[in-house]
Amino acid sequence: MLYSPIKFRNLELKNRWVMSPMCMYSSNDGVATDFHYVHYGSRAQGGTGLLMVEATGVVPEGRITNKCMGLWNDEQGKALKKIVDFVHENSESKIGIQLAHAGRKASTWNGKQISLEEGWETVAPSKIPYSEEERIPHELSVAEIKKLVQDFQDAAKRALEAGFDLIEIHAAHGYLVHQFLSPLSNVRTDEYGGSFENRIRFLVEIVEAVNELLDGNHPLFVRISGTEYAENGWDIDESVKLAEVLKSKNVDLIDVSSGGNIQGSKITLFDGYQVPLSAEVRKETGIKTGAVGLIKSAKQAEEILQNNQADLIFVAREILRNPYLPVRGSFKNNDDCFFPHQYERARN
Repeated sequence: MLYSPIKFRNLELKNRWVMSPMCMYSSNDGVATDFHYVHYGSRAQGGTGLLMVEATGVVPEGRITNKCMGLWNDEQGKALKKIVDFVHENSESKIGIQLAHAGRKASTWNGKQISLEEGWETVAPSKIPYSEEERIPHELSVAEIKKLVQDFQDAAKRALEAGFDLIEIHAAHGYLVHQFLSPLSNVRTDEYGGSFENRIRFLVEIVEAVNELLDGNHPLFVRISGTEYAENGWDIDESVKLAEVLKSKNVDLIDVSSGGNIQGSKITLFDGYQVPLSAEVRKETGIKTGAVGLIKSAKQAEEILQNNQADLIFVAREILRNPYLPVRGSFKNNDDCFFPHQYERARN
């Protein structure tokens, strides 16, 4: 099953392996560099069914750091097109991009907020900083929220022009969209706060705006935090409710991670620790899901799929350690997996 194809709209992935989006902190003014060309290209040579490009800011102030990727101008799109073209011409991998805004968790370096002189003013749904040591973020007006929805759509348009196969909206890990979802970081009293329907409104509007651009060949994924591990916070029950809504809005897959919004929350880590969240969303809604979180081997990935806990396997740290994880995992049972013809002498 791990090496079986799967379709989202008309887009077929050759296998269920996905390289999870991971920030590389190596861009210049949001522009991808030769490092990114090699980084993503090498994973494509490893047989990964889908490569997800790291969290990419839709505006300069949406980046986590000043070395993060961006897609608010054409120069950035041109650099990404070079990567996309290489992947398409030299592998069977598909490639997507995760569009993001860091909100109150922006303007940082090494996990700490940097000065206004080095960075920028952060924004959020409410005037609540991520930690007490940080500056109070600017509370977004309704007009500013509407502008950000447009910024997501504009970035998606550039992504399509660069040739990306799919788009993912980052609504997890305590970044801006997640900040709107959580009643702990969103205490607004207007149409973007309070009730569940109001707190999800920003995400729904982004989804609708991006889907206006997408056709049958370009699916839409959304990454969420299945829970934020905090009392009275965003949890798996609300994640299931959200997934129901997103399914009705033509979202093709929910990429289920967790945490990131509440400083000091306690998370117990173990191999596959987030898989039950993916399984719950999938079971309760019928939408396709991606599992992520300390998945380290083909055997573990296969078990997740066979147990109907996910449809795709998102791998992060293990694929940094081993770019050839998918193709090496295929050797044991002689599964069909892309292998560069230039490397054919190493197959056996």
